[in-house]
Amino acid sequence: MNLPLIAADLGLLREGRVLIDVRAPVEFAQGALPGAINLPLMDDEERHQVGIAYTKQGQEAAVALGERLVRGSIRAARIGAWLRLLQQHPDAIIYCFRGGMRSQIAQQWLAEAGLVRPRINGGWKAMRQALLRHIDTAAMQPKLIISGLTGCAKTPLIQALNHGLDLEACARHRGSAFGRHPLSSPSQIDFEHALALRLLERSGPVVLEDESRQIGACNIPLSFWRSMEQAPRVRVEMSLDWRLAQIHKDYIDDLWIIYQRQFGDWLGWALMRKQLASALGRLSKRLGSARLARLQRLQLLAFREHERGNRQAHEAWLAPLLTEYYDPLYRYQLEKNNDKHFLHVGDWDSCLAAAQQWSAEQE
Repeated sequence: MNLPLIAADLGLLREGRVLIDVRAPVEFAQGALPGAINLPLMDDEERHQVGIAYTKQGQEAAVALGERLVRGSIRAARIGAWLRLLQQHPDAIIYCFRGGMRSQIAQQWLAEAGLVRPRINGGWKAMRQALLRHIDTAAMQPKLIISGLTGCAKTPLIQALNHGLDLEACARHRGSAFGRHPLSSPSQIDFEHALALRLLERSGPVVLEDESRQIGACNIPLSFWRSMEQAPRVRVEMSLDWRLAQIHKDYIDDLWIIYQRQFGDWLGWALMRKQLASALGRLSKRLGSARLARLQRLQLLAFREHERGNRQAHEAWLAPLLTEYYDPLYRYQLEKNNDKHFLHVGDWDSCLAAAQQWSAEQE
């Protein structure tokens, strides 16, 4: 039987096609294709043993070992998992690392069970190369960068734009010491794939937040980041009180909602306190021991007040965090890069209007 192949076309991702990744879980965790579900042909240990056999004895011995390891009820269970997924998503497509033996075996077993599905020619590797090429191509797209002091609601501004691209959402990180997300960060590969997928959805101009190259544990691909560095900018300027209310929402209210939803009241509260205390501790070098100790005391008192129902108590440590840490750091960067071109400087609403006008002019 001729088993069908399908080209490694990024249109599959743009369409939101479900993909069956038959690689081992350890490979999937290192980076998968957007929309992929991991239903492996071999688990991590089986793959490890087959890999040793391949290295020491060659392909024929490795294939024979794989057949011995994945047979009987194990084989039936894995075919059953593929069939159940295909009942829900009958147009799903199979892939492995290079689109070779593992995805071909999965195809063959499915065909014997009465269901023929294509596999991606070149597999994960070919699709990843296409995604990285698209990021390099997108580096040439017109870009506008939104900058401003911490608490100026730059991310909501990006999200309000049709051409906005939220890099922090791709990285699951807010791009600061307090920006860690309760859920684990994506791998560098998954970050790049998420970025490429969002760029696939935006063929025209792109509006992004001003970021350093590293966002949490992830790095913006160099060609794309260099193009961001050269892009024109809009700077949001808001009062301290306005910004304080915004970071209270970001660092306390919104964060608590996520932790509570994910872990429940007791554990969520404990984990949120631990994250915020750890984030403050990581600023010791810049704050100095005396200021850090003062802010840690204020943060501890704020948590106690919060437990009594006084959420606003956090402003006692958030306000000096802005004025003594974030604001001087941003102003230093602004002076260091005083050659940057600002198309507009103003409040949040005027910057939103300026970004919308820029986007319209680029189309």
